[in-house]
Amino acid sequence: MMRLPTQAVILAGGQGTRLRPYTDDRPKPMVEIPGTGIPIIGHQLAWLAAEGVTDVVVSCGHLADVLGEWLTTAELPYAEGREGRSPLRTEVVVEDEPLGRGGGLKYAAASLPRPDEPWYATNGDIWTRFALREMAAFHGERDAVATLALARPRIPWGAVETDPFGHVLDFIEAPPSPYLVNAGVYVFSSSFTAQLPDRGDHERTTFPRLARDRLLAGFQLPQGAYWRAIDTAKDLEEAARELRDAGGSGPAQPASRSKE
Repeated sequence: MMRLPTQAVILAGGQGTRLRPYTDDRPKPMVEIPGTGIPIIGHQLAWLAAEGVTDVVVSCGHLADVLGEWLTTAELPYAEGREGRSPLRTEVVVEDEPLGRGGGLKYAAASLPRPDEPWYATNGDIWTRFALREMAAFHGERDAVATLALARPRIPWGAVETDPFGHVLDFIEAPPSPYLVNAGVYVFSSSFTAQLPDRGDHERTTFPRLARDRLLAGFQLPQGAYWRAIDTAKDLEEAARELRDAGGSGPAQPASRSKE
């Protein structure tokens, strides 16, 4: 049986140009969801700690000093680890030169405290809650080297339903996409690190190779699990609206699988 991961990498190096002016003086993961008073990365760290992660490596780039200072002064969540309940341990790494997504991931993974154990990774602009332990169990059951979380986001436009004869039957506001997308959350076996490129994009090299060898798995987010990528100011506004609609709780609790 695979040991559940207790370490993770957060990829927080993007410049967040589409989130300006919010990212003029801070990196994208430091942008606050209106109504929470906590930056995106704060929600991520709380989620990881609740899922049994004790050590997090944060890969920084744009305005790394702002994020690093916040990590040293913020009240970080506690995690239940092998040594009992203790504050989440974080380490910041900064690339000396751009290495690409795959190279940057490999560079960050080199600082994980237990290189012979599996690990999680997440993009720094993802706001979500679901049971990471379920995803790790899924990963182990399939003997995968890497597992991607898969989301089915809502289409931002209204859809039109028609019959085979071209008659309009209904209008559907923001329906779920018929396609699954990479949700930016991963489980990796320890052997994955060595398969990453030193430079370049692992989604063009490592992932296709693993897929051909049937070693890449896809875990669909449980029904009802909250997921949103914060890429633009509109995403930020919609996340705040969803938070208000949820009564201020947002994705505070991990979603469990539907029993339906």
